[in-house]
Amino acid sequence: MVKFKNNLHAGAHSQVFENAKQLRLNQTNAEDVLWQYLRARRFENLKFRRQHPIHSYVADFYCHEKRLIIEVDGGYHNKIEQKRRDESRTSELEKLGLQVVRFSNAKVIENIEGCLSELRDIIKNDTSP
Repeated sequence: MVKFKNNLHAGAHSQVFENAKQLRLNQTNAEDVLWQYLRARRFENLKFRRQHPIHSYVADFYCHEKRLIIEVDGGYHNKIEQKRRDESRTSELEKLGLQVVRFSNAKVIENIEGCLSELRDIIKNDTSP
């Protein structure tokens, strides 16, 4: 796979764009909570996009400047089969030169400040150009 550099969508197919549109219309409560902190450059003055198509996936949140994806996972992500799919997806996205961070819905709802602190640490330790 080619490194993901300037292409914001890394070859996403039109159906992925449609899926992203539907996900934006039906975001979860946890996604909405996190979005209120990330939108409009409110977090570290970084531009985040929500439900952003990349390759054959839709990232819950994506910052192109930091090549950072944030996934907010519901309870079904604890199932073994879903964990395997998530690991495969993360691996594919990392091959594109992206970093993937996952938070559970519960963590976002119960400890948003902790999530934001983790994100600050990740951004602070970012060594990308």
